[in-house]
Order: sequence, then C-alpha cells, then structure tokens
Amino acid sequence: MITRRLLLTAGGAAATLPALAAPALAKFRVAPHLEPQYVDVWEGIEAQSIYVMPRSFYLYWVEAPGKALRYGVGVGKAGLEFQGAAIIERKAKWPWWRPTRNMIRRDPGKYKKYAGGVPGGPKNPLGARALYLYQNGVDTYYRIHGTTQPESIGHAQSNGCIRMINEHVSDLYERVPIGTTVTVL
Repeated sequence: MITRRLLLTAGGAAATLPALAAPALAKFRVAPHLEPQYVDVWEGIEAQSIYVMPRSFYLYWVEAPGKALRYGVGVGKAGLEFQGAAIIERKAKWPWWRPTRNMIRRDPGKYKKYAGGVPGGPKNPLGARALYLYQNGVDTYYRIHGTTQPESIGHAQSNGCIRMINEHVSDLYERVPIGTTVTVL
C-alpha cells in the first residue's frame, strides 16, 4: 500500500521546469514550490499513474519508476475532499460545468444561478481542462481541473475537486491517457 511517507524518496532533489507554454492562460504565478518540477519518488509506485497528496497540495504524475512530475494543486475544503482511488474515464477541453445538487444545497446564493450550467470558456469554473474521475464505471463528480481562482492553489478551498493552474492542467491533460489511475491519499 502506498502511503504519504512512501511516495517521496529521501533527499530527492527537485528540478524546476521552464515555464509551461500557454501564454494566453498564464496570468497568475504560483509560489515557486508549487510550480511543476521533476522529483524522485519511491520506485515501487506504479508508473503512468497519478497520486495526490492533499495535505501538501501536490499532484504527482509518475512518468517512470522513481520519477514524477509534481504540480501544485488546490484541494477540497474539510469534509468535501475526495479520498481513495479512481480512474480517469473522460477528458474535456474547455469543459461545460454545472454545480452539483449538494453544492446548490450548501450555498444556494452562490450556485443556484448556475443550475442550468455554464458553457466552456475562460470564465467557466473548471478552467481550461478537466479530467473526470470514476469509480467502478460511475462518475464520482470529482475532477482534476483548471480554475478561475488561481490564488486557491496551495489551499483547501474547493468543493472537493483537485484544482490546478490552467497552464498546468493543460500540460497534464496532454500527458495522461484515459484509463489512468488516480490515488488521493
């Protein structure tokens, strides 16, 4: 079983990547430690999989045994966070969005006006890309997605989804295929 402690290797050096190409979307810069960078991880972790560590606000795309690309993320508020394993069964560019019934029930003043949905585009809360998480073929309603609130990266402020800077989620979107396993620890 993979735990938070087993994911990272001791003394693994991080290599910061050059800025990702998506200048039209790159309007906000996260703290340097939340920028995408290659890191060493435990070699026993399955390659071509994603691990999310909500307490440290990192998502790891494990490209090869012992090597991962780490991104800074925003995660769900206490009590709303996703935990466990899922599969990416759908991907979308500039996705359409509609708040869940639970979101509308929790905060009708904020979400009821969007009950009919919001078309994809720069003002859509899912941002530039979305990776849809399923368990046993059933949509969990949790996503890894971009955001219109980049300042939320590095914080627990979402309704449970994993948020990324739009240019970062666009990069991840191109790297991960449908069928990728996502484990949130």
